[in-house]
Amino acid sequence: MASPAVDDYLKTIYHHTEWQSEHITPSQLALELGLAPSSVTEMVQKLAAQGLVTHRPYGPVSLTPAGERRAAEVVRRHRLIETWLVQEYGYAWDEVHDEAEVLEHTVSDRLLDGIDARLGRPAFDPHGDAIPDAAGSVHREPFVLLADAAPGHRGRVLRVSDRNPAVLRGLDDAGVRPGTEVTVQDAAALVVDGATLDLPEGAAQAVWLSA
Repeated sequence: MASPAVDDYLKTIYHHTEWQSEHITPSQLALELGLAPSSVTEMVQKLAAQGLVTHRPYGPVSLTPAGERRAAEVVRRHRLIETWLVQEYGYAWDEVHDEAEVLEHTVSDRLLDGIDARLGRPAFDPHGDAIPDAAGSVHREPFVLLADAAPGHRGRVLRVSDRNPAVLRGLDDAGVRPGTEVTVQDAAALVVDGATLDLPEGAAQAVWLSA
């Protein structure tokens, strides 16, 4: 079942549990993919038959080891391409997601390895998401979502969700990117180098800090 549709399902399931522990439900999967629940149920059954996911009726969906490996391959492609577009072609970090969605299904393994080498084997993409290595392994340090961080918490921005381009642009304008050292004032403001920065609406659910 080598197809972009299968890869998109596996990538979505993989991504759902990267920054929180709850497994995705079929209804959440349908919402994420913009598909009818009946279509998602049918595909999940096919993926289960292929040994790529485990699922029980009305329960959550999780990846099997085989599904995890395949999902990591797709995620690796996507994030290397995003990094390549930013570093080599001057794309902004809010512009690369849709381009990578197309290219991840067409770039050959040889070209992908060349891109990886050209970029110096990066461990993270422009948004701070970990790029799986060729074996599918990733490293993430302990983290906390900004919305859950206590006032006064000091940490480094680890990751910014690429779900909302407007939030990415607002954070970029404020000078908040992965690697920025911050102190939490509250969920709507961070202190950076002694200056208080007001964050765009939605940032509290889009920024992860080192714990």
